Amino acid sequence: MAPVRDMMMASAAFVAMLVFSVALVAGFFGTLHPAFDSFAQFRVHLAVLMALCALPLLATSFRLQAATGLLFAVAAFATTSNALSVPRLWPVQAAYEVEAGDQAVYPGDQAVYRLLQMNLRFNNSTPEKVLSLIGRTQPDVITLNEVSDMWKAKLGHVASAYPYRIFCPYPNGVFGVALLSRRPFAAGTQPRCDGRDAMAIATVDFGGTDVDVAAMHLTWPWPRNQSRQIGGLSEEFASLGETSILACDCNAVPWSAAVRRVAGLGKLTVAPSPGPTWLPIKLPEFLRFAGLPIDLVFNKGAVLVHSVSRLDNAGSDHLPLMVEFSLRPVQKKPVDEHETATASVRQNGRTRS
Repeated sequence: MAPVRDMMMASAAFVAMLVFSVALVAGFFGTLHPAFDSFAQFRVHLAVLMALCALPLLATSFRLQAATGLLFAVAAFATTSNALSVPRLWPVQAAYEVEAGDQAVYPGDQAVYRLLQMNLRFNNSTPEKVLSLIGRTQPDVITLNEVSDMWKAKLGHVASAYPYRIFCPYPNGVFGVALLSRRPFAAGTQPRCDGRDAMAIATVDFGGTDVDVAAMHLTWPWPRNQSRQIGGLSEEFASLGETSILACDCNAVPWSAAVRRVAGLGKLTVAPSPGPTWLPIKLPEFLRFAGLPIDLVFNKGAVLVHSVSRLDNAGSDHLPLMVEFSLRPVQKKPVDEHETATASVRQNGRTRS
C-alpha cells in the first residue's frame, strides 16, 4: 500500500506544480488582458508554492519535470528582485542623519526631504496612532489614502503644522485621498483633484524648487476595474510636471503590468519597494512577509529618492512608508568651448576674434 500511496502523493504534487506553473506563466502576460495581471500580483507566492511542490518530486520518477519546474520557479521569483529593496547582511554607515523635526542635509549641502505615505484605513479604530506617528516623524509632506469622513476631523489636529492641504473625497465617502504639507504650495498654483477623486495633486515649493506631489489610490485589479481607472487617469499622469513624486496605494505590485503602465503614462520611475506593506487586517503581524508590496513611490526629473522604508503599524492593514529624497541641482547648459574660443565680432567688414 505504501508504494501506491507514495505514487498518489507524488502525482498530486506534480499536478499542483503544473497548476502553479500555469498561473505563473499567465502573470507574465498582463499587458494582453487585466485578468492575467491579477496572477502577477501573487508571483512570489506562486513561485514559492511551485518550488515547494517540486522539491520532494526530485526524489521520484518526476525528477526531470521537478527540476524544470524548480528552475522556472526560481527564475520567476528573480524577476521580482529588482522591484524590491534587498536587505544587506552587513551594516552600512548612513550617508546622512535624520532627526525628528530637523531638516537633514546630504553631503554637499543637499537638503533631504521626507514624504510620509499612509493608507489610513477608513475605519481605523486607533487614529491617535496615526497622529502620534505624524508628530514623531514630522515629514515635509504627507500623502494619504482611504480618507473617510471620520479622518477629515481627526486630521484637523495637525492643521497648524500642515496648513497647506487638499482633500479629495471619493464618491463612496470611504476611499478619498488627501495631501498635507508643511511647505507652501507654489505661488500661482492651485492643488487639484481628478474627476473621480482618486488622485490629489499639488505643486509644492521645496526651498525654491517646484515639485508636483501626488497622492493616489487605485482600486483592486481584475475583476475590479483597476485597468479602466488607470486609463481614466492617463491625462493626470501626463500632466505631472517635469519634477514630480507620486505616492500611492496602488493595489498592484511593482512588477505588474498595471504599475508599469502608470509609470509609462507619467514617464515615471518606480522606486524599489521595502517589502510587503499590505496584509489582511485579521492576520497576525508576524505573517507580514506573506503580504503584498502594493504601497509604492514613483518619481521623475530632479527628484532623487534615497530610501523608502516601512514604519510601524498605525492601525491600518497597510504599513506607512517614509520616503527620503532630495532634489538634484538644476543643470546649466554646458558652454561649447569651441564656440566660445571662436566667437567673433564683425566690424567694418572684418571679423575680429
